[in-house]
Amino acid sequence: MPTRSRPSYASSFRRGLTNTAETRRIDWFVAAAFSGKGHKFDRKKNVYNFNSSTQHPPRPQESSDTKVPGAKRPDSGQDAYFISKVGGSEAVAFGVADGVGGWEGSGIDPADFAHGFCNYMAESVRESKSSEGLTARGLMETGYKKITSDKSIIGGGSTACVAVGRENGILEVANLGDSGFIHLRANAVHQLSEPQTHAFNTPYQLSLIPQKLRAQAAVFGGGPLHDLPKDATLTQLDVKHGDVLVFATDGVWDNTGAQDILKTVSRFMTKFHAWQPMPPQGMKSSARLHELVQPGFTEQHNGHTLQSLIAAAITAEAKSASMNTKRNGPFAKEVQKYYPEERYSGGKVDDICVLVVMAVRKKER
Repeated sequence: MPTRSRPSYASSFRRGLTNTAETRRIDWFVAAAFSGKGHKFDRKKNVYNFNSSTQHPPRPQESSDTKVPGAKRPDSGQDAYFISKVGGSEAVAFGVADGVGGWEGSGIDPADFAHGFCNYMAESVRESKSSEGLTARGLMETGYKKITSDKSIIGGGSTACVAVGRENGILEVANLGDSGFIHLRANAVHQLSEPQTHAFNTPYQLSLIPQKLRAQAAVFGGGPLHDLPKDATLTQLDVKHGDVLVFATDGVWDNTGAQDILKTVSRFMTKFHAWQPMPPQGMKSSARLHELVQPGFTEQHNGHTLQSLIAAAITAEAKSASMNTKRNGPFAKEVQKYYPEERYSGGKVDDICVLVVMAVRKKER
């Protein structure tokens, strides 16, 4: 069976990062936008802003009640996210998880696993006394151990893309499955994650398999997939002032490509002069970014930040593309290539969750 892939712009794990990272001081500004499958996207209610220099996220992303009732969750369906400052440090951790819908056939809501998994990771970093020793894969491992030990979760599974960003601009990412990220710098794609799949439309996934299903698999064969945090791909990024990163579940990647996302991000970054022309053909990041990442940076966008406007725009575009029966996105093109007999066309309706991360040079006090 063929596997889905996206072009790789750099090695999966970078070494030999420059010494400039040791002296760089970065604040991380993150916005989330999300929309559950079958629900209308609301640009006011379905957006959340986070500022690493001033705040922790509110519940439910930090909830200690792991199996958060659906009514208290963000309207992201089986997709989930978390954003949290690492207690006692200037580091921040965040990530997305996509509950695997196939569990519904076994009478299990995968949203419980995905949301609980993210809540446990947020809780873990929030209670940390420092960021020393904290890694993206280690955080994924902690969340996975806690969710699989939670007696209220009977089963389920999800993909995961988890990151830890430090004040020196170093961002470590652990990605398992077909959620992923894109790193943009000065109006260009700097790096793009590669999805992990066992087969077409069959991503790597963390899972909790009930004993009954294990017994059935032992007798009849098959059974749910069971990957582990150690299988995640690690990426280390040297992030600079003005860089933009987009983390998203496959509701985005199945319907929009890297160039679509670059075009959306560039539209906003250039409109508000966050990226500015630098002769002869380059772009540079503006010192105005400190203003643009704050809520209500213009009267027209009261309450919004530049990163939340971008997150909302990407979510809206993916939502529209998913319901467009004539626009063939990455998923449709793969089906047409490998399974032409299916006569598949148009978008792929799914839950959508997006995090837009902006790196901004820390202001000197």
